[in-house]
Amino acid sequence: MSDDATAAMRYKEVIALARKAADDLRSWELARAAELDAEIGAAAAAVTAATEREQRMAERAQRWWRMACDNVSRLSWLDAGEPPAPADSARGELMDRYAEDVRSAYHELTQAILNLGWRSR
Repeated sequence: MSDDATAAMRYKEVIALARKAADDLRSWELARAAELDAEIGAAAAAVTAATEREQRMAERAQRWWRMACDNVSRLSWLDAGEPPAPADSARGELMDRYAEDVRSAYHELTQAILNLGWRSR
């Protein structure tokens, strides 16, 4: 075999390896794009679910606030003031605990108002 034939064979091998590498890279990029699309979709669904949970919790807190204001409105000497603003530092995974804290605080308020008796109203 001549050196030209060996060089031509080597060139064909290099081109074949380059083509295979390009095909492998293209396949990897397509697979990674599909993975990223799935992750983006899952993240978007999680954001939507978190937004809905936040909205439900805000509505719940507003209901508790309105009920507390209704109880306090019976006391002529006490003003409920402005409703509390949402806490930016609140953590979504602690939502049930926060709701329980609001519920127990409401019940404590109700009991305190009931314990005042008719003389304080």
